Amino acid sequence: MQEAKKSKAARKTREGVVVSNKMQKTITVRVERTIKHPHFEKVITRAKKYYAHAENSKEIPEGQRVRIEETRPLSKLKRWRVVEVLG
Repeated sequence: MQEAKKSKAARKTREGVVVSNKMQKTITVRVERTIKHPHFEKVITRAKKYYAHAENSKEIPEGQRVRIEETRPLSKLKRWRVVEVLG
């Protein structure tokens, strides 16, 4: 008697803008998020850069919006991969 297989947790996805495509098979994506300051209650934009794997990195121009997904470690810094290029 086999138990039903547990479904994997959904992988994290982020949307951001390509800031560099100079590396081979890797792009740098800047992901912005907005938070409210705890005391002043002003909305602040915070940004973080992620290295993402893209087989066709030269075909994705800088400034292009992309969706990235978390994956296993691919290198020292690369833990994301490009899922799709957005319009």
